[in-house]
Amino acid sequence: MLFLVPTPIGNLKDITLRAIEVLKEVDLILAEDTRTSSKLLNHYQITKPLSPYHQHNEHKVLHHLVSQLLEGKKIAVITDAGTPGISDPAFLLVRECIKVGIKVECLPGATAFVPALVNSGIPTNRFCFEGFLPIKKGRQTLLKQLVEEERTMVFYESPVRLVKTLTEFATYFGEERQCSVSRELTKMFEENKQGTLKEVAAHFTEKTVKGEIVIVVAGKN
Repeated sequence: MLFLVPTPIGNLKDITLRAIEVLKEVDLILAEDTRTSSKLLNHYQITKPLSPYHQHNEHKVLHHLVSQLLEGKKIAVITDAGTPGISDPAFLLVRECIKVGIKVECLPGATAFVPALVNSGIPTNRFCFEGFLPIKKGRQTLLKQLVEEERTMVFYESPVRLVKTLTEFATYFGEERQCSVSRELTKMFEENKQGTLKEVAAHFTEKTVKGEIVIVVAGKN
């Protein structure tokens, strides 16, 4: 059986009792970064074997993992933070498990875009999750497509590209389009900045930005 187990996006207390229980019972835990995950697992006294599972090796280890599951092993997938499969590895393994009849169970839990969307002040009844934009190839094509998007749009971004991305959004969507940027969610220095794309871009231009970032942009009226 394969378990997809969400992990806290910042505050270590944001893990479910069930997630701890599953991680203590499985035979193997697949972790995006074993060093990062060890901090969480040690905190909850979870001592199961860890194996790296990330975008650079997920194709290579796929069939070996499926073989172990078919032999009866219970395996859990975790990422550095959040829910596996949401802008993190898991899809390939889940798809293969479904193909061969291995049961897959995804536990509910932390996902960064949900609190960022809910506290943005931007409509939440209809939205699309775009994850990370392409860095180069296909970036402009996608932005042109999103110009006509009427639903609220949710993106992930890195600190080093935040201002560039907000500036591009202002160019394509208009400077007065409403947006919200959330960073360091659930941590001591959590910040949620709302305003127009022009205002929010100016705000982050004047400061050093750290942490994982979620950008929420209003759809076209």
